Amino acid sequence: MSSSTTVRTARRRTLRVAAAALVAAAGLTLTACSGSDATGAKSAAHTDKGVAAESSHAGSSNGAQGSDAQAGTGTKDSTEAGAAGKQSGGARSAAAKTGSPVRTQPLADGVSKAEIYKLGDQHYRAKIVARGSVLATLETKGHDAGLDANDMFVVLTLDGQVHSWMGGGHQGPGTFKLAGGWTAKVTKLGELRYRAQILGRDGAVYGTLEANEQDAGLDANGVYIVLSAGGVISAHE
Repeated sequence: MSSSTTVRTARRRTLRVAAAALVAAAGLTLTACSGSDATGAKSAAHTDKGVAAESSHAGSSNGAQGSDAQAGTGTKDSTEAGAAGKQSGGARSAAAKTGSPVRTQPLADGVSKAEIYKLGDQHYRAKIVARGSVLATLETKGHDAGLDANDMFVVLTLDGQVHSWMGGGHQGPGTFKLAGGWTAKVTKLGELRYRAQILGRDGAVYGTLEANEQDAGLDANGVYIVLSAGGVISAHE
């Protein structure tokens, strides 16, 4: 082989080796880039997953907080509802005690009626009502109560009984025979203040009524007596 041919052959081999080297280098470069992209994608996926997990956890926490808040609100509402129910129950109990009369009965004048309320043990109130208006009120507080309502006399007893009658009054002061064999000795103590001693057949004092700016009443063994603040006394069996 001639020297020129040898040189050309060597050059071709050198070019082939260089080309092969370039191809190998390109392949390595592509592999490296591909690896970098995969790592970046993996990192990005990991990062996104982490964010999603944190977001999910945050949502779960917010949901839990919302659930707790709702639960707390529900408990508060239940407590308030229970308290309101208790208060409402107490109000109904009070209304049942004083708001509605235990009974209503007509009175002797044929127009009025008595609405009787029980306030406690031996504690009653009677409202005298006529044509929808309350004319007077009687209340027992450790003793019977009485009223002179324009010559209609009313007694409310400690056990909540109401007795009424018309007329039969005597103007004091003085001593007067009453129904049931009783005698009343009425004395004036002052302006709109009178006292009546209730005497038996033997003259002994069995009871005393005192009207001090308001009428007084008494149940004397089934005989009902009223003394007015104006000194009028009347009795009825």
